[in-house]
Amino acid sequence: MDLVTAGLSRSVRRAVQGGLAGVWVRGPLPGGGAVLAPSHHSWWDGYVLYECSRQLGQPYTVLMSEPQLTRYPFLRRLGAVGAQELRPALRTARAGHWVVVFPEGQLRPAAGLAGLLPGAGWLAQRARVPLVPVALRVVLRGQQWPEAYLSFGAPVPAAELPDALGGLLTTLDHDLQTSDPEAPLAGYLCLSRGRLSQQQRLDLPSRALARLTGDR
Repeated sequence: MDLVTAGLSRSVRRAVQGGLAGVWVRGPLPGGGAVLAPSHHSWWDGYVLYECSRQLGQPYTVLMSEPQLTRYPFLRRLGAVGAQELRPALRTARAGHWVVVFPEGQLRPAAGLAGLLPGAGWLAQRARVPLVPVALRVVLRGQQWPEAYLSFGAPVPAAELPDALGGLLTTLDHDLQTSDPEAPLAGYLCLSRGRLSQQQRLDLPSRALARLTGDR
């Protein structure tokens, strides 16, 4: 990795760790080449997946629209390729990269899934690598900063992707809606720590002061 690329990588990681409370994951994370098919309902999604790949030492490629790449050409240094550049995507998948393809095609409102495009399944079939659904939410809950949660599913055939991804997303949304908003979701591993909220920063000195003064 050259100095420019290393600097850009650090910039993305600083953005994630400085703008989010953390990144939590659950499920079987692929250990080699795979096509990841995540839901896409937040500006943070690409950055969060990049952070996951870096934490795991996993090579990373992401398909982006041509207008986005024209606007942000430096992202090519971090693994972005155009949505029509299928040969490079195939090569990197076969070489062991995570290749991220957002099957909804573009950023969507944070509701259910929109109709899925066939590109992720096609790419996985041609590259002969697993197709992995990933439910992804970046949400503001009970702390000061948003939290990112990713639920990785087992590999599926292309025809089963809509049901598999929809099921993962429904389960993740249920967990978010029914869990203590001040605590991370049970069953998720914290892959990357981010910013502490003001409340969390005050907790430790508050408890220490209470012990010193006898206040309870």
